[in-house]
Amino acid sequence: MNLQKNFAFAFALLLSPALAFAHPGHDHAGVMSGITHPVLGLDHLLAMLAVGLWASQQQGKARLALPLTFVATMLIGGLLGFAGIQLPLMETGIAGSVLALGLLVALAVRPPLPLAAGLTALFALSHGMAHGLELPELASPWGYAVGFIAATAFLHAAGYLVARNLPQAAAPLIRIAGAASALTGAWLLAG
Repeated sequence: MNLQKNFAFAFALLLSPALAFAHPGHDHAGVMSGITHPVLGLDHLLAMLAVGLWASQQQGKARLALPLTFVATMLIGGLLGFAGIQLPLMETGIAGSVLALGLLVALAVRPPLPLAAGLTALFALSHGMAHGLELPELASPWGYAVGFIAATAFLHAAGYLVARNLPQAAAPLIRIAGAASALTGAWLLAG
């Protein structure tokens, strides 16, 4: 029951930016577009959830540092995307992040925090640039950024909360989810 309350609270927080723009004259379309982009794109969805799952497997500061690093670097990538800047092989990098994050979860890898944060930042940069480059026409970049940041933070929290609230006997399901994500990343790279 506690897990359901956490998800309800997290979902309410996810929608709160949209509620602030509910009156005419505000850019609620930008916020809602920003929210839907990471949630409806399979590659983004799996990577965001995997960051939360991977953070749940870490110890100490890394549990919070990985999601925060991802969100902050993704925002930087989004701003670069708004400016029209794109990494070479960006889509390959996104699919590769799904594969790599899935493997990190499946193998429950616990590298030193600087390495883990560096990998997380590298993955986030590609995702952020993709979000920024796909800014809908006539949408406010700031409203859109609020949306994709909120959705990403929600997905990280969802992955983390699911993993941390599973009974010990179900812990292998996290690794299985990581393996499924890695396989999907391989499929995305092949396609």
